[in-house]
Amino acid sequence: MSPLLSIVTSVLLWVAAMCLVAGVAIVGPRGLYGVGEHLGPYLRESRREVAALFAVLLVSGIGRPALQSVSEVFGLRLTGAILALEGGFVAWLQGTFHSPELTLYFSSVYVYGYAFLLVFPFIAYAALPESTTLKRLIVAYTLNYALGLVLYTVVLAYGPRNVMPDAVTSLLYTFNPNFQTLTGEVNVETNVFPSLHTSLSVTVAAFAALTRGEYPAWTALAWWIAGSVVVSTMYLGIHWLTDVVFGTALALGCVYAACRYVDPDGRGSEATGGDPDDAKARG
Repeated sequence: MSPLLSIVTSVLLWVAAMCLVAGVAIVGPRGLYGVGEHLGPYLRESRREVAALFAVLLVSGIGRPALQSVSEVFGLRLTGAILALEGGFVAWLQGTFHSPELTLYFSSVYVYGYAFLLVFPFIAYAALPESTTLKRLIVAYTLNYALGLVLYTVVLAYGPRNVMPDAVTSLLYTFNPNFQTLTGEVNVETNVFPSLHTSLSVTVAAFAALTRGEYPAWTALAWWIAGSVVVSTMYLGIHWLTDVVFGTALALGCVYAACRYVDPDGRGSEATGGDPDDAKARG
């Protein structure tokens, strides 16, 4: 088995296991039954938003080399400005707190915890009696990826592990070199501003806060994992603190825009362009 296939298989198995445990513990058996009942109709209601998300992911996957070439020629070179702004914060963070146990934890969170964090909300929000939250989540994901892709093209910046190799170690890859085969498929070393790991994790944490009445346990878990992912991006030497700050701002902006776009008046799925018959059947 190739290193890439091995890592992908491992991620899929771990995420499936975590979603199963979290589904039973947080959503509950009755709620999981609702997932099977609602997911298809909800996705049909959100078909335009789902199509937009897949389109952005397709452009990112296929067009990344071309956009990277554009960035290298025309992009704003901000590495020096970021280094001047925050100095050796990431080097201090890694040097002060580095330990084998934390490296194991943050490497696992960065890969496995992050994937679980992005996937599980689809299960949790498909169990809700209205499609609004799930549709808002899809819109927020789309905005994160789309704006992130634009910023990665406009800004050319290298991460601290590339700029300060003597002070910052690529702990993710020294912990498990095979992780580089996975990250290399979805990213390049100049895609650091902003941190999409941060923006998407904070997006999920924000939605968890908005649904704390339905899923209080998920709110606590999502905030813990999201916070760990944010710290891991710096501890592992991948992102600057500046990337994290702008990633957080991007997330909050995307969540706000998604809530304004999808059912801003709180009238339910009928107000979002869904099928009235589907809405009546669920009601």
